[in-house]
Amino acid sequence: MMSGRRKAVQAGVRVKLPKGVTWGALAEKSPDEIREQGLLPAGFMPLPHVKHATGGQVFPEVQINEIGRQEGRDLRRFDVDFDLPDHLTPEFPPPIFLTSHPELGDVSRGELLTIRNFNEIMSGIITPVQMEGLRLLLTPFPQEEFNETEDRKAAEESLGVACLDCHSNFHTNAAFHLTPDVRPQTQRFRLDTTSLRGLFNQQIHGSKRSLRSIEDFTEFEQRTAYFNGDHVSAARKGVNLLDRASQVSMMAQMQNMIDFPPAPKLDVFGRLDPSGASEQELEGEQVFMGKGGCAVCHVPETAFVDNNMHDLKLERFYRTGQSANDLVMLPDGPIKTFTLRGIKDSPPYLHDGRLLTLADTVEFFNLVLGTKLTQREKDALVAYLLAL
Repeated sequence: MMSGRRKAVQAGVRVKLPKGVTWGALAEKSPDEIREQGLLPAGFMPLPHVKHATGGQVFPEVQINEIGRQEGRDLRRFDVDFDLPDHLTPEFPPPIFLTSHPELGDVSRGELLTIRNFNEIMSGIITPVQMEGLRLLLTPFPQEEFNETEDRKAAEESLGVACLDCHSNFHTNAAFHLTPDVRPQTQRFRLDTTSLRGLFNQQIHGSKRSLRSIEDFTEFEQRTAYFNGDHVSAARKGVNLLDRASQVSMMAQMQNMIDFPPAPKLDVFGRLDPSGASEQELEGEQVFMGKGGCAVCHVPETAFVDNNMHDLKLERFYRTGQSANDLVMLPDGPIKTFTLRGIKDSPPYLHDGRLLTLADTVEFFNLVLGTKLTQREKDALVAYLLAL
């Protein structure tokens, strides 16, 4: 189960192999052979936006319904629907864990934080400064698709969206949009909403931009995630220019208070405690630290990140230039390392959400990194990841 104990973690490989191919046989082939024979599974290819030519933020049904119920605000687009089944997305609403109150566990009361209820839920638990930051993170502001202009993508004039409409309870609900940092439109890749848990332990932010503080990231989002980096459209639709000292700093402070979910099997160095872990989990840790090569980037001692960006060079395995749903498949280039703490709570995986389960993710990296893991090692690695 996920950390809130309300949703099951999906197991097993969901990616479909080409006919007549096994994972073992595929892993024995070189990238050139896989590319020339067209054997890279379609599920490992970059995932297009469901309406790629238009792009923009797309919200899951659970978020649309709860915001509609609490606030009377409509996050539904009339031109496109969310494209992943509910069982493949994070639990909703996600639990909230605070660095300042680990003894309280989940402080969400099982509710989604909104502008209507945040004071009641969080009063007495966080400071007045953090409370003001939380208020701003829950305040809807005009956005490219949700605003009061005639080219909006919502049926009625909209107040906009809030930061925590995507980062539900400071986690993720699998909402997605297109990266604002790549042009032209056909080359912009889908961007899955990442969790805000454990930001205090992360030193770079943004898949491509490598922003060096939460304050910078919070400020930049008004131009990028909200308006695709287009300042002309932002000015016309109503950009909200946050004040760095009196608003951005408080929003950042609130974000920095969000902790990872408890991981009782890990010690203070991020390693499994042999007295509480299973044999399979301990075997998985050995694979993670050794043959699998995972710990090169996902360093246990630093919250399973290395605060760097890496290029997996997936284009070695497929012919670039082909297109799907108006997305031209080109090299991703460097993408930042994402933390693996609490990873079972954050499906789908990779920066665009193309990998639906942890088993899919293990198969993906086994192929891309050429680690040639056995099935037993793969199963052990998944068991280890579930313990994080």
